[in-house]
Amino acid sequence: METTPITIDDIQILGPIPAELHPAFLRVANGLTQRAKYPKENVLALLAQMLQNPKKYAYSKNKVTNLARAVYDLGKQGIAIPLSEAGAAYLPPEPPSYPVHAGGKQEAMNFELRAERLPYAIFGREHIEVGALQQMETAASLPIAVAGALMPDAHQGYGLPIGGVLATEPNTVIPFAVGVDIACRMCLSIFDLSPDFLKREPHLLKKTLVEKTKFGMGGEVRDKFDESVMDLPEWQATKVIRDLKDKAYRQLGTSGTGNHFAEWGIVDTYAAADINGMKLPPGQYMALLTHSGSRGFGGNVANYYSKLAMQKTRLPKQAAHLAWLDLNTEEGQEYWIAMNLAGEYASANHHEIHSKIAKALREKPLLMIENHHNFAWKEQLADGREVMVHRKGATPAGPGVLGIIPGSMTKPGFVVRGRGQADSLNSASHGAGRLMSRTQALKTITQSQLNKALQEADIQLIGGDLDEAPMVYKDIETVIGAQSELVEVLAKFTPKIVRMADANRKEGRED
Repeated sequence: METTPITIDDIQILGPIPAELHPAFLRVANGLTQRAKYPKENVLALLAQMLQNPKKYAYSKNKVTNLARAVYDLGKQGIAIPLSEAGAAYLPPEPPSYPVHAGGKQEAMNFELRAERLPYAIFGREHIEVGALQQMETAASLPIAVAGALMPDAHQGYGLPIGGVLATEPNTVIPFAVGVDIACRMCLSIFDLSPDFLKREPHLLKKTLVEKTKFGMGGEVRDKFDESVMDLPEWQATKVIRDLKDKAYRQLGTSGTGNHFAEWGIVDTYAAADINGMKLPPGQYMALLTHSGSRGFGGNVANYYSKLAMQKTRLPKQAAHLAWLDLNTEEGQEYWIAMNLAGEYASANHHEIHSKIAKALREKPLLMIENHHNFAWKEQLADGREVMVHRKGATPAGPGVLGIIPGSMTKPGFVVRGRGQADSLNSASHGAGRLMSRTQALKTITQSQLNKALQEADIQLIGGDLDEAPMVYKDIETVIGAQSELVEVLAKFTPKIVRMADANRKEGRED
């Protein structure tokens, strides 16, 4: 049965569409009805929402992005397209929101916590410190909280604990529940090279890590493999983003401090390992694993909007860092655009490193696996409710979703496939989790202890410091065992040559 084409008369019901945009509107509308099989009413509703807030749709990935940019650009030229009364009728009911000024700014308001916190699932409770449990109790008491979960690697952080997952009302986002290093990310390239290559060419592999990576504060690289991420229009979306663009360009292809790393190792695939549609025969492969985020760009965005959120959303002292921004306001939309751009940028950072190293070896990876673990996603709960899911140091683990859970510089990491466990909000741990703070580690761990651990595991370490010594982490095998209902293990990665930032004890990180 053919779908009746949408006409310009149908579209003009929404508002006074300028003639020069008629072809674009018709192309998008009929593309949605004919190819995506959208009902006519749904198409008109989507177009109405875009006309109501073209900036929101212009700077996010959706089915009307290009059209929204054209509408938004016209608006900046003073040619606005107001919704008609009939067009406004297509808009969905507004979700609960918070008072805003006429200019779209969120008003400062005081909020109290719930008298009784929401129930939430805890995985591996026996491995989680009291401070993290207390922080999760506070997060589950927020008036906007809908659901939550705590992963077995959880430890105390700022606001939401590391390893905490929090679902809130769909129009809210908590910068500190995303984290300081927005879109911190794992990336694994598996090569068609046997582990013998590590024994034959250790100096070459070490050289690639030294020459093709850059770590630490202010780390910059001049030569780029692919700088197309810097061409995204989102870099012009807000003043905060525009002011950080040059810094972001200079740092493209670099990594931070703390637990960020680039390492060569061996991947053991298990029977019938089907990864990204490629069936890797059981066996061993050489692989490159990296852990890094959105660098100074993401850090500055996080700091700016976290402070702004705390000014606008005033909570009791113990919950102050869980202040949120409303996505129906300018501030909320600005942060949302910047956060998603940080995600694209973090991915590009990893691709730069992996591409340069692969080129140096004159090899192409068989496949690449990657995932964020400091981010907020618009998702649905098992009961169909739309929510904003914050995963701060937690790996997405929806049905069939691939992820990487690392251990430490001497312990293995794992390639996993999500089982889609509803109680965990489709999440898993993002690593082994810390047993002690960085300050405590620097006071208690000795260099001789670290050297002994490296020697026993046959690890070559370039850079690094005592606060990342393997003994400051929980046992990764135990942590993986505590979430067997959340993920299926497909492969194990054993590190051999590890590159980290040189010792810099002046900079703290929230990992």
